[in-house]
Amino acid sequence: MFISEFIEYLLHEKNYSKHTVTAYKADLLSFLEFYQIEYNTSEIAEANYAQIRSWIVSLVNDDISNRTINRKVSSLKTYYKFLLKSEQIDKNPLAKHQALKAPKKLQIPFSAQEVEDVLKGLTDDQDFESVRDRLIVELFYATGIRRIELVDLKLSDIDIDRKQIKVLGKRNKERYLPLLSSVCDTLRLYLTVRSDLITSQEPSFLLLTKKGVKIYETLVYRIINSYFSKASSKVKKSPHILRHSFATHLLNEGANLNAVKELLGHSSLAATQIYTHHSVAQLTKVYKQSHPRNKK
Repeated sequence: MFISEFIEYLLHEKNYSKHTVTAYKADLLSFLEFYQIEYNTSEIAEANYAQIRSWIVSLVNDDISNRTINRKVSSLKTYYKFLLKSEQIDKNPLAKHQALKAPKKLQIPFSAQEVEDVLKGLTDDQDFESVRDRLIVELFYATGIRRIELVDLKLSDIDIDRKQIKVLGKRNKERYLPLLSSVCDTLRLYLTVRSDLITSQEPSFLLLTKKGVKIYETLVYRIINSYFSKASSKVKKSPHILRHSFATHLLNEGANLNAVKELLGHSSLAATQIYTHHSVAQLTKVYKQSHPRNKK
């Protein structure tokens, strides 16, 4: 089946993160389970489009969203591209597959006031977890960093004197992000309370649990969700929405789209443009308020 070789290829040649590779593997195993049951074989390298389409139909019948189905099929398509590249097959059965139509997800950012309300609530407490949580919120909102990028930050990535951090993004691409003076102040305070931990089992990483181990993604999600649930009535309250808020607020204040693209670590402008619908709304408001013809 060449699945283990495919995983190695994603990790070492494509330089995908472990989180991404885990998702690819899960999607592949999902198809394998279906294929074994329906066709009494595990040789998915030999599957044809009709067989794959029957899997897609079964996912639709299970009320899986089109967006999730497209992701699963995309993982499988990448697998067949790998088999084609390594000359294990001579034709990709998904080469002409058309993705299912999926509605665009409208990501509603937090308002600047909602972010300020959360930060104000974290100002007074000086215990380790409160200071750490404030730093997490500030880093998300001040840099637009991804959740996994934040989790993987090391002490050596922080340069308070230069007011910048080094971030290891997708496909191991490094970028340097500026820090606000207020974030640097919180960083200094955090490093002080961090040094008071009784033990630190993973001393190279910046953000730790109170037990001294590296913070993890689900905990970061819970932290953001918990604090913003008190300050916002928005349906989704996640680290990604804070990243979304960072980009949207910059664009609303007139930031250049290319500059925001670089800050976010996007490889193309297309990925950044999803944030522009909110800035267009702001521009429309300013336009209506300011245009002479609209005042008549």
